[in-house]
Amino acid sequence: MSIDLDNLWSYLKTHGDSAWESWPSFLARAVPRLLDLLGEQDITATVFVVGADAVRDDGAEAVRAIAAGGHEVGNHSFHHEPWLHLYSVSQMEDEVARAEEAIVAAGAARPVGFRGPGYSVTDDLLAVLARRGYRYDASTLPTWIGPIARAVHNRSMPRGTRPAKGQEDLFGGFSRVRSPIRPYRWDTDGGPIVELPVTTMPFARVPIHGSYLVQLYQVAPWLARAYLDAALRLCRTTGTAPSMLLHPTDVLDRHDAPGMDFFPGMGVPAAEKIVLVRSVLDRMSRHYDVVGTGRQVDQLPTLLPVVTARGATAGRNR
Repeated sequence: MSIDLDNLWSYLKTHGDSAWESWPSFLARAVPRLLDLLGEQDITATVFVVGADAVRDDGAEAVRAIAAGGHEVGNHSFHHEPWLHLYSVSQMEDEVARAEEAIVAAGAARPVGFRGPGYSVTDDLLAVLARRGYRYDASTLPTWIGPIARAVHNRSMPRGTRPAKGQEDLFGGFSRVRSPIRPYRWDTDGGPIVELPVTTMPFARVPIHGSYLVQLYQVAPWLARAYLDAALRLCRTTGTAPSMLLHPTDVLDRHDAPGMDFFPGMGVPAAEKIVLVRSVLDRMSRHYDVVGTGRQVDQLPTLLPVVTARGATAGRNR
């Protein structure tokens, strides 16, 4: 179980809304709700934190609360720019290092896990992580649905706003469907590093994490639960240990996040979303010992399939 602690400003920035420049935040509302839900099931998770939030008072307070709850804090880059894959190697190193420093200064242990914003990953970034002693990356989403999600996102951008350079790779390309759905090990120029993909439904390769369940919930609450039940059944049948992902938006609504009406599911009342997330955690706990991504990597077999990190990009991951 992992949570990407994307903040209000980062959604607005990716959306092309200049209101992000005032750094609006919803962490004070989202973090207590998420931690309460995890606490109800006695689940310890991994929370991937953005460095630019960790250096602020509310972000540092969130990091302390997460760490005090026994949860792992992972690195989600410093600036949370989904075009991270276009950075130079030195810029990538700076993004990773600055986020590390901010997370440690806020009171958590030095991160050993990383997730790229917008599932952004390259062979250079993987090598940077390996050289810096990271044990795992969790940036891949093995699905064919990325270009569709990107098109929907770009159509919702403010009129006259063009997607930023690199945003054409947001959420990855159709080739992601060929990416492994189970953990494997990257062989990079910086050394080996484990890849823990965000699980998609076996065979169908469609996302099953919180944001997509909320969208199905809008159609019919029973549909979201039936969809998750089917996905978990397929995971058990195929021996796939699911890596489930949540976001703050899974427990927030438009009243909690001004300016985010463009984001799917924000019209669903937060109270209903919380009930949905609670059912997700309950379903996971019925069938699995639910742990954070770092603990999941600890439990992996020593021998994993090895993939050479050559040509791994935001849109292609061999």
